[in-house]
Amino acid sequence: MGKRKTTVKTSTVAGSLGALATGATVASTASTVAGASAATIMSATAGTTGAALAATAGTAGTAGGAAVASGMATIGSAVGGGMAAGAVITAAAPVAAVGLLAYGVFKFFED
Repeated sequence: MGKRKTTVKTSTVAGSLGALATGATVASTASTVAGASAATIMSATAGTTGAALAATAGTAGTAGGAAVASGMATIGSAVGGGMAAGAVITAAAPVAAVGLLAYGVFKFFED
């Protein structure tokens, strides 16, 4: 009997890399914000895509840091957490979206 050649689909590789990148982002952000003050969370996430995402979910009529803080708290409350949970979610969401997009593109063009 000959050896069987195993092939891994490109979409599987893209999906796996996206999942790993998302997991690494979650771990990195969580280790930074776990048990941290609001000021530390704000400085750790300043200027990131996650902060911009959180600002869009912020309380109406707020701007800048207040919008980001209230947005992170709002997003975090959806999973039973607070601002730190929101910071982790908003940091991971763009990375997960890019991974999902890469998987979808490769899956679309595969046989």
